[in-house]
Amino acid sequence: MFCDQCEQTAKGIGCTMKGVCGKDNEVALQQDQLIYLLRLLSRLANQAEARGMNVEPIDDFIAETLFATLTNVNFDPKAIREMQVQALVHCRTLAAQTGEVPDFLSEDLDDLLAKLPETVVGLGTFSSNADVDSAMQMLLFGLKGACAYKTHAARLGERDKDLSAFVRKALVAGSQWDEVQNRDLDAWLGLLLECGKANLKAMELLDRGNTSHFGNPEPSPFSLGHKKGKAILISGHDLLDLEELLRQTEGTGINVYTHGEMLPAHGYPKLKAYPHLAGNFGTAWWNQQKELPDFPGPVLFTTNCIQNPKNYGDKVFTTGNVGWPGCQHCPDRDFSAVIAKAREMEGFKEDEPGKEILTGFGRETLKNFAPAILDAVAKGKLRHIFLVGGCDGARPTRSYYTEFVEKTPKDTVVLTLACGKFRFYDKDLGKLGDFPRLMDCGQCNDAYTAVATAQALAEALKCGINDLPLSLIISWYEQKAVAILLTLLYLGVRNIILGPTLPAFVSPTILKVITDKWNLKLMTTPDDDLKACLG
Repeated sequence: MFCDQCEQTAKGIGCTMKGVCGKDNEVALQQDQLIYLLRLLSRLANQAEARGMNVEPIDDFIAETLFATLTNVNFDPKAIREMQVQALVHCRTLAAQTGEVPDFLSEDLDDLLAKLPETVVGLGTFSSNADVDSAMQMLLFGLKGACAYKTHAARLGERDKDLSAFVRKALVAGSQWDEVQNRDLDAWLGLLLECGKANLKAMELLDRGNTSHFGNPEPSPFSLGHKKGKAILISGHDLLDLEELLRQTEGTGINVYTHGEMLPAHGYPKLKAYPHLAGNFGTAWWNQQKELPDFPGPVLFTTNCIQNPKNYGDKVFTTGNVGWPGCQHCPDRDFSAVIAKAREMEGFKEDEPGKEILTGFGRETLKNFAPAILDAVAKGKLRHIFLVGGCDGARPTRSYYTEFVEKTPKDTVVLTLACGKFRFYDKDLGKLGDFPRLMDCGQCNDAYTAVATAQALAEALKCGINDLPLSLIISWYEQKAVAILLTLLYLGVRNIILGPTLPAFVSPTILKVITDKWNLKLMTTPDDDLKACLG
């Protein structure tokens, strides 16, 4: 295997024996083969659409399946095998409908996969040209992130034909079915920015889906303590899964607690209306192996961020795209097995009050704050706004983000989102006027909130985004962060500070282009970076 798609890839180069994430050789090969089949399926779907056929179900399948190859989503070889079979069936169906059935599509799946060359696009090396190889990897990883958001949005009924068309275009790019041959580096960089544009659309669709279904997030307290009684812990990002779990547990006496990226659910009116949404347990995803064994109830994973449940797998359940060998999967949001397990387990023996902190600073709330923010800027009371967000991870150097936030001056405000906030989410930074100095804008899925807020402030001040008293301090780990970075580059955002390390898949040439054009910087020290941001 070779995998370099996450920030913690081995030696900063790539995992070749076993993934740092827990992915083994078998799963790595299966995922590469699956991506190959999705590239073929995309080409066939393009042909079908050109003939006037409806390919929306195929587009949903492509996005959902690509999402399953994202870091820490699905490591169950049986589940991935089923995806491969479904992909081949879709390929055969479309080929038959379009009247073009390549001979190899009639082969048994095992025979077909066995004949794939090791260097076919999606398997091993993308290109013999290091810069093209780098661009193709960056495109694929950004596409994986965009498809995660696209999938969440589609589950809420939000779709866009142009977005789906780009996903297919990007998957075909560089493959043996690509009609464009020998793209130069500028053309590949153009595709990367196009991916950033597509991801912006995906995040916009998801924002619309979430807010129309669950209401606009509003500042809301939640507890880090727990209540006496039976309990279920839900992790991941899919709010529809949480809503359905809350509905199925209503009136049972079972309390539901959020974990990881599910924490911002406490800010949505429709979700926080359930009285048995009791609080939040644990911190970031990478701490789960030491935190989750202590939870006295079952744990439900809804999207990425699952790790090997070493000694507690009997209480771990998965749903949606998530899979781990040996863990029970709950299809179609049927959580009866999870509820039965909760009734079996002890639950919390006593009430334990915990610290209350705020979440729910969504797009509309920040929009309402905008006049006060602008007034504070004009009067010199608010010197700077920091967006400190992104993925968390295990590297000790990520303490940088804690220290950075703690050292921000009292005349500044910190916006945060995604699981990177667990480095400082419980810090009391006080207030600046009527609004808190630390505001949690939600999941990584809510990055559109930050983008929309920055655009609104720039419009109000009649300036460009880069002229705002705003600095972006971004931590990355997996492919959704890559997609968001491409979106920021597409929007022309400069001077981003990225950490804790540079992506292994970015070649020196492409890095130079990004640093020259957008002045992207690698984090140094909190003191030096604060000084640079504040001038």
